[in-house]
Amino acid sequence: MFLLRSQRYDNRDAASQQTINSHLTLKKISSMSYRLPPLNALRAFDAAARHLSFKKAANELSVTPTAVSHQIKLLEEFLDLPLFRRLPRALELTPQGLAMLPKVREGLECFAAAVESAHDQVTSGRLVIVAPPSFAARWLVPRLRGLTLAQPDLNLHIIRSRIAIDAEQSVAAPVFDNVDLREEDSQVVIRYGSGSYPGFQVDRMFGSDYIAVCSPKLLQSATPLREPSDVQFQVLLHDDSIADERVRPTWHEWLRLTGVTGVDSNAGPHFSDSGLVFVAAVDGLGMALASRPLVAVALAEGRLVAPFDIVVEQHYAYYLVTPEAIAGRPAVKAFRRWLLEEARTEESIRVGP
Repeated sequence: MFLLRSQRYDNRDAASQQTINSHLTLKKISSMSYRLPPLNALRAFDAAARHLSFKKAANELSVTPTAVSHQIKLLEEFLDLPLFRRLPRALELTPQGLAMLPKVREGLECFAAAVESAHDQVTSGRLVIVAPPSFAARWLVPRLRGLTLAQPDLNLHIIRSRIAIDAEQSVAAPVFDNVDLREEDSQVVIRYGSGSYPGFQVDRMFGSDYIAVCSPKLLQSATPLREPSDVQFQVLLHDDSIADERVRPTWHEWLRLTGVTGVDSNAGPHFSDSGLVFVAAVDGLGMALASRPLVAVALAEGRLVAPFDIVVEQHYAYYLVTPEAIAGRPAVKAFRRWLLEEARTEESIRVGP
């Protein structure tokens, strides 16, 4: 009995001692984790070791050679180790400095990567994007897969609204009060207009030249489209989604540019929704005037063709409009970066008739 009790107490003492040792180890690790040299001293060491020159390191860090020398001295005192040999006209790393350099460089790179990752991290708040209906349906949405793959945490909310078109407002200014935003949410507007929006960050995406498009079926019809005058045998589709005729193309303007006469430029069905015009053109109902960037995908896929190299130029363009106060938010920056890259690709390709 006595032996059993002693063994039990010995086991209890051993467990207690193990717990104490664990606490001491954790305490030691914790205290060691905070005993780090100053970051400026490590940066000075890394630069000086790469250049083997205090002067060149100073140029890289935008400080004086004396400041670099002072930081190296502080680091050596902190470590109680010599890191460089100061020769009359040269600088050499000591064995200790050579051993330390790769880990210091790796640590600085990890630190820089961590900072970059924090800047790129998308917040949990919503990113509300207000865009013209035709732009949202035929340009933005078909390209969104790339954005969602690159930024899976981006919480997108897309609102189609004609209010994002200058001609739909008496004052050409972006609207940011049509949704109830929480404090962490952000809202940007893709605007079709003049580009003059004082007080906002404005990025031009691309222009909106118009071309005549139709279904490939019409090219094989009884009256194929070989010359611009052949449109007289086709149904003309009219997009009345923008009420102001001054900022939307008309068949009258297209016929004037081509020199075609004797065609009723107002004949044919009129639509108040550009999406309906697009569907009618794809189905082969007739010919439509469409913004070239907005039908680029349909042209590339062969659902539409542009039989004539005639462009109706517009002074309006598409702009990303962002309130200055939220321009630096990670979600806004991520979307802006992606959107402008897609727009640059659009401009460089410039899918033609």
